Amino acid sequence: MDTLDATGLICPLPVLKLRKRLRALAPGDTIEMRADDPAAVIDVPHFCAEAGHELVSHSRAGDADVYVVRKGG
Repeated sequence: MDTLDATGLICPLPVLKLRKRLRALAPGDTIEMRADDPAAVIDVPHFCAEAGHELVSHSRAGDADVYVVRKGG
């Protein structure tokens, strides 16, 4: 699983960096992104739905949210 640390970044940068990293992955691959931007809670699920990716999980780890996204085909 690939990882992306987007902590310290504000909207729209976490989603933009996630989109860029997903381009390099094969369909079905997963990436785990950590982000502490409050808007990411809305932006990441919306991005996944619009772009055809699957938000596998969303959890809280310390002061950051952790998103696991599977690249769509």
